Amino acid sequence: MDIAENAALVVVDVQKGFDEPGFWGSRNNLGADDNIASLIDVWQGTGRPVVFVRHDSGKPESPLRPGHEGNGLKPYVEERRGKGAGAELFVTKTVNSAFYGTPNLDAWLRAEGVGQIVIVGIQTNMCVETTARMGGNLGYDVVVAYDATYTFDLEGPFGWRRSADEVAQASAVSLHGGGFARVVTTGEVVDAAK
Repeated sequence: MDIAENAALVVVDVQKGFDEPGFWGSRNNLGADDNIASLIDVWQGTGRPVVFVRHDSGKPESPLRPGHEGNGLKPYVEERRGKGAGAELFVTKTVNSAFYGTPNLDAWLRAEGVGQIVIVGIQTNMCVETTARMGGNLGYDVVVAYDATYTFDLEGPFGWRRSADEVAQASAVSLHGGGFARVVTTGEVVDAAK
């Protein structure tokens, strides 16, 4: 796998509010935070651009709502902001796709000459997947570091319920099998980026 010298790392919604299990339920991939941190470190250490994304939920009960402590980025992410040698952008959004945030992610990436994005964060099947799909639709070479994402158990129609692992795997299959993104491991990305 090739990781471009100017590939942007897009860190989606790694916020404290996702650490409230009473709201979200059971999660998968307990190693995701360590993998996200390692990818930020590699990106900053190689001078590549990093985009930090925060979800500002409009739902009054959401742990991600503005004004609630859970809206803030997790400490290990917040302490890394501004530490890299490369360009950095902070995007806020109220919907699933980071491409519908402020400032305009697509415009910034194009101005920086970025054609490849590596996406990590929370939730695999929600904002990570939606950002990846839209990135693919916009013509970016999209890579998702699967084990640097996580999600939660989910109930859908007809009483169907899927575990967080099942939901994440279905998301990965849709992204990879559907041609929206290459779904890979953190180790593969790190090896290619060094």
